[in-house]
Amino acid sequence: MRYLVFVFMVLGLVACGGGRQNSVPKTQVVQPSPSIVAGNPKFADSDPVDWPGVKPWQYPVHGVDVARYQLGLDWRKMRANRIQFAFIKATEGGDHLDPEFRSHWRGAARAGVSRGAYHFYYFCRNAREQAAWYIRNVPKDAGALPPVLDIEWNHASPTCKLRPEARKVRASMRQFLRIVKAHYGKAPIIYTTVDFYRENELEKVNGYTFWLRSVADHPSVVYPGQKWGFWQYSGTGRVPGAPGDIDLNVYHGSQAVWDAWKAKNGVQ
Repeated sequence: MRYLVFVFMVLGLVACGGGRQNSVPKTQVVQPSPSIVAGNPKFADSDPVDWPGVKPWQYPVHGVDVARYQLGLDWRKMRANRIQFAFIKATEGGDHLDPEFRSHWRGAARAGVSRGAYHFYYFCRNAREQAAWYIRNVPKDAGALPPVLDIEWNHASPTCKLRPEARKVRASMRQFLRIVKAHYGKAPIIYTTVDFYRENELEKVNGYTFWLRSVADHPSVVYPGQKWGFWQYSGTGRVPGAPGDIDLNVYHGSQAVWDAWKAKNGVQ
C-alpha cells in the first residue's frame, strides 16, 4: 500500500510539472484551457527545451509549418500521428513563390490535414503589391485555414535591410490584411516573433488571430497580455512522417474548441 501511495504521488508531480512550475511567477502564467490529457501528442525534438511552466503537450491540437526545406513528407503518416493542421509557405515579397508550395498544399489536403498558406513579408516592396502576389498564387479554397501574414525582421536578407518605423509597419500590415481578407473572406492570421512584436507594438493591431513564436517559454510569459490562437514552440521538432527537423505548433484550445473554430471559419 505504501508503494502504491508513493507511485500516485510521483505521477501527480509529473502531471503538474513537478516543482519547476514555481520557476515562473504565478502572476505571469496563464494556464491553458485544456488540462493535461492522457494521449496528447508529445513529439521528439533534436534540441529539446526544459519548459519552465506550461508545456506544449498540455494542448491536444498540434500542427506543423513547412517550406521548401521540408522534403519527402509523408502527410498521411503525420496525420496518423496526430498532426491536425499545417501552415505552408506560399509567397515572399512580390515575386517569389516557394517551389514546394503546390506539392505541400496538395499533400496536406489528400491526407486530411487542415492547411493554410503563409506570406513572408518583404519590407522593400509595398503591401498592395505583396497582397496581389499572394492572391495570384494561393487558391481561393473555402475549406482552407485563413491566410497568414508572416511578419518579422529578416536579419539574413541580402537585398533588403530596411526597417521602417513602427507606425509605418503597422499601417503596411493593416493594408495587406485588409486586401487579403476581402479576397478570401476570412480574417488573416498574424505570425510574428517576440523582438518584432515588441519593437513595433503589435498589441495595437486588433481584430486578428495571432500565431506567436516562443521556443523557450509559454506565450503568456513572453507576450504578456496578448491573446493568441497558435503557438510555434519548436523549430527542431521530430514527427513521424517528416525526415528531418520540422517546426511544431499548438492551437490554444481543447479539441472541441478547435472543431468549433474550424466550423466558424469554414475549415475542412
